Amino acid sequence: MKFEPTPLRDVYLLQPRVFGDQRGFFLESWNQETFRNAGFDMHFVQDNHSRSARGILRGMHYQTEHTQGKLVRVTSGEVFDAVVDLRRSSPTLGQWYGVTLSAENHRILWVPPGFAHGFYVVSDFADFQYKCTELYHPQSEVSLAWDDPTVGIRWPLAEGESPLLSEKDAHGLAWADIPLFD
Repeated sequence: MKFEPTPLRDVYLLQPRVFGDQRGFFLESWNQETFRNAGFDMHFVQDNHSRSARGILRGMHYQTEHTQGKLVRVTSGEVFDAVVDLRRSSPTLGQWYGVTLSAENHRILWVPPGFAHGFYVVSDFADFQYKCTELYHPQSEVSLAWDDPTVGIRWPLAEGESPLLSEKDAHGLAWADIPLFD
């Protein structure tokens, strides 16, 4: 497994070793010892799987309590995945990073606690799977507006296209109004 740093402190793009032949492929997406040896000592308590159609945008979500670290990947289809640093003490506070995750490229993204996270589906559909370091805590969930101009995420939307949003995501908060982490 290759652990590649991204422009955001503590966010890593992982590339697992993929073994393939005419029968298909095999890869190891999580191995506690491999991660610990690379300096990532984490404990996961929940696995999630969502399926979404083309044009759906989910995010930018985070929890102010029981903050979750997430190990995210796509097992069918393709998404544009984005994270925003919400840690006041970080030199990358308010900055975002985006990357394509797909069943074809097998990339995995480590999103540590203290980041808002979301994704936009660019294929006909996508299966998105992620491991969480904390349980879902809906009472403390916050949605940062996906299109907040201060953050300025450049989503790969077609000209004039609007993403399909949940009610919660359609009413995401502006950067100036969200709680940050110390």
